[in-house]
Amino acid sequence: MEVLKVSSNSNPNKVAGAIAGELSKNQCVELQAIGAGAVNQSVKAVAIARRFLDEQQKDLYMVPSFEDVNIDGETRTAISVKVTAVEKPKVDE
Repeated sequence: MEVLKVSSNSNPNKVAGAIAGELSKNQCVELQAIGAGAVNQSVKAVAIARRFLDEQQKDLYMVPSFEDVNIDGETRTAISVKVTAVEKPKVDE
């Protein structure tokens, strides 16, 4: 599973493109964010990616969790968001 690291300076449109691209190859992608600004950009990116994938009749599910990561010898707590794409159910009209 690909891990995308998101910062508070990340462009949510570019992260959304990376999410959509990765989900076209794999079933799941993980976002890692440390800090409120990074988590905010991650959630925006998932919302934008959901709009991108709507044309392909796919919907997104995300599952957040805490994860300890080591940065420069220091342990930090990150928010890990696993994003999965699923086919939208067909609606009979």
